[in-house]
Amino acid sequence: MEAMILAAGRGSRLMPLTKDKPKALVEVAGCTLLHRNITKLINSNVRHIVINTHYLGEQIHRFVEKQHYDADIFFSDEQDALLDTGGGVWAARKLFSGTQPILLHNVDVVSDIDFADMERQLLTSDALALIAVSSRETSRHLLFDRQKHLCGRDNQTLNQTTLLPGREAAYSYAFGGVHILRPQIFDYFTHRGTFSIIDEYLSLAKDHHIDPIMHNAQTWFDVGKIDQLHTIEKAIEANPKL
Repeated sequence: MEAMILAAGRGSRLMPLTKDKPKALVEVAGCTLLHRNITKLINSNVRHIVINTHYLGEQIHRFVEKQHYDADIFFSDEQDALLDTGGGVWAARKLFSGTQPILLHNVDVVSDIDFADMERQLLTSDALALIAVSSRETSRHLLFDRQKHLCGRDNQTLNQTTLLPGREAAYSYAFGGVHILRPQIFDYFTHRGTFSIIDEYLSLAKDHHIDPIMHNAQTWFDVGKIDQLHTIEKAIEANPKL
């Protein structure tokens, strides 16, 4: 298994912490988000890691160089244009071997999701990708049919529901910012430039299986707002797997 940490976001919701540093280098419980995720990947025997950068990306480069991680780490530079999640993955595709599953991980997600289990479940399924999801409150949900295949999404903020033609939603889950792909998925990508990976998944789901993998919403955190940091730090102190 190889991995990509999505670290190009500006982190505007964490201002002023991100005024002079990228979101990836914000510390939570005494550890930067980037280091926490790289360490967890290495502990899961991932030795090929790609990191995309944009805002203050040179700081991320210098940070990684100083750590001497036991992994081969590559950078996908989006300095000229922020490409969103899907565009970032597409731009970085040539940095992967093309033979191993690829775990995608938002840098601002802290969880105890089992990466090795995600790989096992992908390889025993017929899905092009597995998306970590949970039953938690959110204004945006991914929709799955009775066979647990992605078939749409629901955005309550925009009061907008999208369903693929001829499909019926039976399950509604919140996306966890962690997913795993078969390497051949890039052969089927239809979007180019700047685009969301969810938009691409919905396009792929017309002809291929994009399936959910459940995780515990109580041990998952999105480090998105300053007022949430204290709660997240207490959870980390109580659960060493985070």
